[in-house]
Amino acid sequence: MSAEPAAPPANGRNRYDLAELSGAFGDLGTLVPFVVAYLAIVKMDPAGVLLGFGGAMIATGLWYRTPFPVQPMKAIGAAAVTGAAGAAVTPAIVVGAGIATAAIWLLLGLTGLARRAAEWIPKPALLGVVLGLGFGFMLEGIRMMSASPWLGAALLAFALLAQSRLPVMLLLLAAGVGITLWQDPALASQAALIRPDWRVPSFGWPGVTASDIWAGAVLLALPQLPLTFGNALVAITGENNRLFPDRPVTERKVAISTGLANAWSSAVGGVPVCHGAGGMAGHVKFGARTGGATVMVGAVLAVLALFFADSVHILLRFFPEPVLGVILFLAGAELALSSREHGEERVGRFVLLTTAAFTVVHVGVAVVFGILAYHASKRGWLRP
Repeated sequence: MSAEPAAPPANGRNRYDLAELSGAFGDLGTLVPFVVAYLAIVKMDPAGVLLGFGGAMIATGLWYRTPFPVQPMKAIGAAAVTGAAGAAVTPAIVVGAGIATAAIWLLLGLTGLARRAAEWIPKPALLGVVLGLGFGFMLEGIRMMSASPWLGAALLAFALLAQSRLPVMLLLLAAGVGITLWQDPALASQAALIRPDWRVPSFGWPGVTASDIWAGAVLLALPQLPLTFGNALVAITGENNRLFPDRPVTERKVAISTGLANAWSSAVGGVPVCHGAGGMAGHVKFGARTGGATVMVGAVLAVLALFFADSVHILLRFFPEPVLGVILFLAGAELALSSREHGEERVGRFVLLTTAAFTVVHVGVAVVFGILAYHASKRGWLRP
């Protein structure tokens, strides 16, 4: 079942216990594939990428005190690693996209434009975006599990039926290590050679030119904007305030933190980042109820960045696709279930379901459609 509004933590502080540790890794299904692609295809510096995520996660967890996620921006990541941007994407252009993204979201937040734009979105359209995002995560999870269908099905059944005192996420991660070593025994000897090696990433901004920022803005940042608005601003604000009414957030606050996170990530040579409702669903699904989860996973990534950056390609191989697929599927189911409070009005149901369908294809288009369909229906122009 979907998580109900959570009881506030005692004394209002973050917790750092086993449940939070389990929930900390609930967003790996999104994080790991994009990190691997950025490192292998775009040739980003692993120290910068991991420290960008780690620092942003620590700050986010301390600031919001809820399992507020920090994720790679999906449209930017997909365009950068697949060539869909229409031009060769270099690490400098990715950093330039982060600078442009930071400027855009700080402007939207500080001027109040983010809040005013969000007020135009009716609740059925918002819930439709949430439902569609959940379905999208589930479909991607199924695709990842299909790399080894029987194994994926067994892991999913285990995660759904497990009655262990240990959190399911930690058991899934342990299963991932075991599966990887069973499939590739030689990896154990490579892992045994890993040693800490202190390395600070290069400061990202000096190596970026105005043309890099322009290319990053036009090819990557601006096409991402509708997706970020729907998922990483409107949907995450609604989901946080539903689950944690004692720790509410505003669209203005989320827009500003998105801008600051990108300023930090681009400064250390990292990639554009955002918040996302699916990431929060993943953290909550596996036990997180405070920002302690985000702080802990951020600390892990920061340690990897500073001490194990040159070995991270080995460590990431311990997260096989079927395990990541199960995590992503369960996070998607958690998110989709949270959209059930749509009311009984026919117009509301119509807008919710059709917006969800568009969301699976493109969140930005879905938001526009949901707004138009809702107001057209209310005025009698559209009769669902």
